[in-house]
Amino acid sequence: MISTLHSRPHRGTDGAPAPRLAFGADYNPEQWPREVWEEDVRLMREAGVTIVSLGIFSWARIQPGPDTWDFAWLDEVMDLLHEHGVGVDLATATASPPPWLTTAHPEILPVTDRGETLWPGARQHWRPTSPVFREHALRLVRRLATRYAGHPALVAWHINNELGCHNVYDYSDDAARAFRDWLRARYGTTDALNHAWGTAFWSQRYSDWEQILPPRLAASHPNPTQQLDFKRFSSDALKDHLRAERDLLRELTPDVPVTTNFMVMPGTRGMNYADWAGEVDFVANDHYVVPHPQARDELSFSANLTSGIAGGRPWFLMEHSTSAVNWQPVNLAKAPGEMARDSLTHVAHGADAVCFFQWRQSAAGAEKYHSAMVPHAGADSDLFRSVVALGDTLRTLAPVAGSEREPAEVGILFDWESRWASEQDSHPTSLLDYHQEALDWYSALLALGIRADVVTTGSDLSRHRVLIAPVLHLVPAELAKDLTRYAEQGGHLVTTYFSGIVDENDHVWLGGYPGALRDLLGIRVEEFGPLPDGQTVELDGAGSGGLWTDRITVTAPETEVLAHYRTGTQAGRPAVTRRPAGSGSAAYVSTRLGAEGLAALLPRLLGPAGVRSELPAGVRGLVESTVRRGPGGRFLFLVNRTDEAVTVPGLAGEVLLGDTGDEGAVVLAGRGVAVLRTPTD
Repeated sequence: MISTLHSRPHRGTDGAPAPRLAFGADYNPEQWPREVWEEDVRLMREAGVTIVSLGIFSWARIQPGPDTWDFAWLDEVMDLLHEHGVGVDLATATASPPPWLTTAHPEILPVTDRGETLWPGARQHWRPTSPVFREHALRLVRRLATRYAGHPALVAWHINNELGCHNVYDYSDDAARAFRDWLRARYGTTDALNHAWGTAFWSQRYSDWEQILPPRLAASHPNPTQQLDFKRFSSDALKDHLRAERDLLRELTPDVPVTTNFMVMPGTRGMNYADWAGEVDFVANDHYVVPHPQARDELSFSANLTSGIAGGRPWFLMEHSTSAVNWQPVNLAKAPGEMARDSLTHVAHGADAVCFFQWRQSAAGAEKYHSAMVPHAGADSDLFRSVVALGDTLRTLAPVAGSEREPAEVGILFDWESRWASEQDSHPTSLLDYHQEALDWYSALLALGIRADVVTTGSDLSRHRVLIAPVLHLVPAELAKDLTRYAEQGGHLVTTYFSGIVDENDHVWLGGYPGALRDLLGIRVEEFGPLPDGQTVELDGAGSGGLWTDRITVTAPETEVLAHYRTGTQAGRPAVTRRPAGSGSAAYVSTRLGAEGLAALLPRLLGPAGVRSELPAGVRGLVESTVRRGPGGRFLFLVNRTDEAVTVPGLAGEVLLGDTGDEGAVVLAGRGVAVLRTPTD
């Protein structure tokens, strides 16, 4: 589906539409005079643009007043794009309400937990649960869908934009009413809710639904299960809005696929995208490189996780940046080759479309210093020449389109509810970072040259010989059974500190930690041992640990101790354990080792599964390898993680992208990418 998102598909030898990788950007012609549009489409053809997202922030232009509509400019743009062979991912334009609407109905504005109103002046100033906003938004969607249902440029619908980026948590009276409805549906009775929320503590027992509020600013820590349920509810409230727009679009344009752009990035916590994935016709994602010591690894991790959310199927990179962004403390331009490497890393992990924010760099507004495909310097610029070169590369890689990711032997489990629950207040430490722990495991595997898939809780875990579940804090009974079955049937589970601790209601599994996983792991912990910030402990054979320690007692005679603490209050006691389980095993790492320490430990954890690197020893850690597989072949992507040239020997296959050296070796320039194709089995 994704590979055909363009208005004029090229044809294969049999005359059928041939797959291709889509290329484009957000396009905001309303920011520019009419004469610029002609230059835009000319440059789009030069760059090889096949698709643009149109109308994302156009509500005020489309509907200048409550009963006034202006589609003439949009009609012209749609026709112009179609004339030049560019398909349109048409936005529903509901992301940013116009001033007339917020003036007439200030009750649609979000409210913080402190009772402060978020006023207009930026974007996403709307409540997901506002019936007034919903009415006006769907009225707009209906007008758009009715008008453009048969337009030949329309290839997809783009619902709203980055749902929840700025308004995921709303504490208004609308939200309170919707939260109560959500809780009634979840629990049925106040007695069941009181049990789930543990309201016997601090005299919080509710006798009527109307007494329940969102976790607004309180005198102390709000009820933890109330907080967790509010996170679940807030994700569901946005999902409900997504469904409302989607259902109307499917009614009016049943043959046009529908999507919205997720934001799989470290700082985005509020939306459970694994839960949302089934609501769209194809998964789309926005990603921006963040200032981080592991920034290169993080980009790969997020692209990999997006593939996991999409079930390994192709997905759409809706936004990333050609160079600098505008919202970081220091906004660095990308080095030569970095834009292409970023883009192709996403393709390596399943993206069948590479798109940017935005096409032409704005001359005014909050994002005028955010890079674009056409920069302020214009087409006569190194940046635009790099854009044109990337378009050529994507045409070369057309055979990749439609292929899915080939499952790796190692999976890293990413669970939104464990992330939400493990990072709440009044815990043993406030320094725990769920995403960082998962990223450290991923970085360690990259350093060893071992492919891994980032997967979600509902996926088929049995596809992986090793399953790493870092900080799997929230473990319902059924998940505990699934993980036990996974190990007993030959899988090798690895989990960490603060895992298996609570059930779905955030109630502690009693009897000692790690709770729901205690018997499977063959260990017992009576009390947590968090470490002060900056304090570390030494392990034998596994470097040093920080953040956390556990006082582990081995409870099963078959449990093996892989590493002991050498220093600290747990000196001499187990730090890393493994217990055989059926034909598999279950291992436990009781401290945060960081990427370097995990790289030293991982060979011992992976050994029983027979997992080895697929890369030659000399390039491990320097090159990332990923594999996509489809009817057109098996595609091996090699991404140079360094700024220096790297030669990868001993590889076979047709070189679609990259240079070859002596005896068929693949030569990767600094920040370079190569793609090799071999026949599928």
